[in-house]
Amino acid sequence: MQIKDPVSQQSILADQFFYFFLRLRKQRIRKVVDALNARYPEDTPEQKARRLIEAQIPLSFLGGTLMHLPRVFPVPHLTFEFLGFVGGTSALTRMHLYLILEIALLYGKDIDDEARVPEMVSVVAATGLAAGASLLAGAANVLMPIPLGGITASIAARMIGDEAVRYYSSRQVESPKGETAA
Repeated sequence: MQIKDPVSQQSILADQFFYFFLRLRKQRIRKVVDALNARYPEDTPEQKARRLIEAQIPLSFLGGTLMHLPRVFPVPHLTFEFLGFVGGTSALTRMHLYLILEIALLYGKDIDDEARVPEMVSVVAATGLAAGASLLAGAANVLMPIPLGGITASIAARMIGDEAVRYYSSRQVESPKGETAA
């Protein structure tokens, strides 16, 4: 078992924030990656990551579409729209965080390392921008954000996944003593 350097571990504040506010369950991430490794032992990390990305895209499309669905109800939809947007954006953010952490783990990265925090913050920002972009169409047409939400969310999933593969595959794996290995 690898002894972890407490200096490189995520702060308790960051870990608790992601756990309580975004319901980030790292044990679930480890189980998904273990299952993927067991099911496709001959695949490279990139091939496994591509499987994760391809599975994520339709889920993100569905989440992005459902996020704006309250617009179609004839009741005072502003409250429902706000709740749908907040809930949908939270779910999309969580899905995209899981995606990058699963990809990081496939490439041998420690998902408890503090280096993952800026990466996770970047995903939160990218998902927020993608979700907000579909709101701009709401000024022109009340129903336009519904399909646009799905499209932007699925594009965001693809971009986040592709960037994670590029980023993690280009990094050298660190050995337990902190030295870099090729």
